[in-house]
Amino acid sequence: MFDWDGTLMDSTAVIAGALQSACADIGLPVPADERARHVIGLGLYDALRYILPGVPPSIYPQVVDRYRHHFVSREQSAPLFAGAEQTLRALQEKGHYLAVATGKSRRGLDRVLARTGLASVFHATRCGEEAASKPAPDMLLELHTVLGIDKSKTLMIGDTTHDLQMAKNAGITGVAVAFGAHPAQQLRDCDPLECFVEPHELWAWLIKHA
Repeated sequence: MFDWDGTLMDSTAVIAGALQSACADIGLPVPADERARHVIGLGLYDALRYILPGVPPSIYPQVVDRYRHHFVSREQSAPLFAGAEQTLRALQEKGHYLAVATGKSRRGLDRVLARTGLASVFHATRCGEEAASKPAPDMLLELHTVLGIDKSKTLMIGDTTHDLQMAKNAGITGVAVAFGAHPAQQLRDCDPLECFVEPHELWAWLIKHA
């Protein structure tokens, strides 16, 4: 089970920049890079509660509207990490079940799956609007119900502490990647099975142990 942004796709800077631009458009405090990156992977309203403390929730729809405007205009510039597609297809050929658990909207995930041609690679997907936001375990538990797989044979791979805490809450082993939104030490503090600093390290490890 993979997170999407910052794990399979190099989109961290695009998301953080879109959040910052959305806040600026409405005249709200613009979050620093670290703060904007920290919320990647959460549902949008959960993210806004963190980056805009004290701002009434009634303002959130305006921020979300501007965020989506900026993100859609920039998302074409976000590529898959080198080696991601080849690794996913190799794992598929080996017979592994592959899934996505992401804070993206369903519309956003379907759009990017179509753009990358990876829709057929994944057996199931869950988005932030379809289950409780990370780090709640709901997305992973629902994916397990759909796929009928054993938790002891499952990995959740993600670039944020939200992903790793979600995995812990679901009773699933977490694997961290430190080339996305959260720094390596924060990820290691969540006690993942492994923490990879470069994408090629993750792909090689997955192929070796698959």
